[in-house]
Amino acid sequence: MKHTLTILTALLLAPLAALHATDVPEQTPNIIPVGWDPIQAANRVMARLVKVTGPQVKGTHDAEFVCVGDRAYIVASANDVQQGENPEWPFMYVTMSIVNLKSLKLEKFIDFAKSEQAFENQTLPAGACIVPRIIRKNDGTLRCYFDSNDPGNRQSQVWYRDFDLKRGEFAPTLHKAKLKTAAGTFDFQPRHLHADAAAQGFSRVANDSTIHIFDSFKRFDGRIYVALNNFRGKQNALALVHDDLETFEVLGHFNQPESAALSESAVNRLPDGTWMAVVRSDIPVRDGGNYHFATSRDGRTWTAGRPMPQVPNGLGSKPTFDRFGDIYYLGWQERTRIKDAAGRLVNRSVFNVDVSRDGQTWERKYRFESPNSFQYPTFHEHDGSIWLTVTQGDEDISRKERIMFGKLE
Repeated sequence: MKHTLTILTALLLAPLAALHATDVPEQTPNIIPVGWDPIQAANRVMARLVKVTGPQVKGTHDAEFVCVGDRAYIVASANDVQQGENPEWPFMYVTMSIVNLKSLKLEKFIDFAKSEQAFENQTLPAGACIVPRIIRKNDGTLRCYFDSNDPGNRQSQVWYRDFDLKRGEFAPTLHKAKLKTAAGTFDFQPRHLHADAAAQGFSRVANDSTIHIFDSFKRFDGRIYVALNNFRGKQNALALVHDDLETFEVLGHFNQPESAALSESAVNRLPDGTWMAVVRSDIPVRDGGNYHFATSRDGRTWTAGRPMPQVPNGLGSKPTFDRFGDIYYLGWQERTRIKDAAGRLVNRSVFNVDVSRDGQTWERKYRFESPNSFQYPTFHEHDGSIWLTVTQGDEDISRKERIMFGKLE
């Protein structure tokens, strides 16, 4: 056991020790051109973003998307009642925006699931529909997932509904996603994720809501993987997505240290095949908060997470960890806050994107500073360009009022 812990500790510390470029200047990969200004680069990106939420939307958050041909299909949580979002608001629904990539015009938006909506095969229970995710199932179909929540009254459930690209409409039926653990295959609900983690020593109390497919879907060695999250339960896991795109098999949990209240992660693989997860922490930096990083050789056994020098003052918010070509893109929310026109400090108003070839030595490529906030972005590559969605707003303290879309580079 002692030997195993030594190996795991070395596995985590080895990639983290070299992450601060000033410690090892000879390893700088020179991805960023001389004279590059990350703030100016980010400002150029923000200047060309377009709003892609419908005019009736008051509050929205946490978009994901896929691009097919000349269109982007963007899914997000939304409501028409008030600014912000909350899993306890039954008027939260999930919606799709279809955007033309050439003109950047919003062509259509379609609401695809809401509280107590009746479908041909069943009716959704009362509760908030939030955190949609989307994947291309085949040439003609997109699959859209979301979770339905009624905290304190029932288990949250992840559902999916298919979208026909040729007809431009959703299927009339709705289906439950499944969660496979060591104990069997069940409905995709928080209790089953918790039981699997508890069997491995997880000690936090179970929570019945906010179970999500959280990170973007990523393909390695011909198979699809994704990070799972129970936000209120402070749980994180790596899952293998089965070929049916209905079953999510839990491979391993990364919740340690539990004192860090880890939740919401992004996962990728380093050049040597090591898995690395960057995970949000919801306790103050002074108490050991900040983003934590965990690693795994096989995706099943994970080191305890710990902060790294490259991310010195992260805020509790969604991270991103993508690879485009041979370059890794690490996105994280900084604790620094920008003032708005009224002199108020805005939460989630600084977001950094750092790049690396090896996942060890990083350079700053973008620094998004905005009084409208810059939070919960998602990045995807399509036809040689990297596109993004992001949550922004003008008035509400949450700044969760619209989804913006555009080209990163």
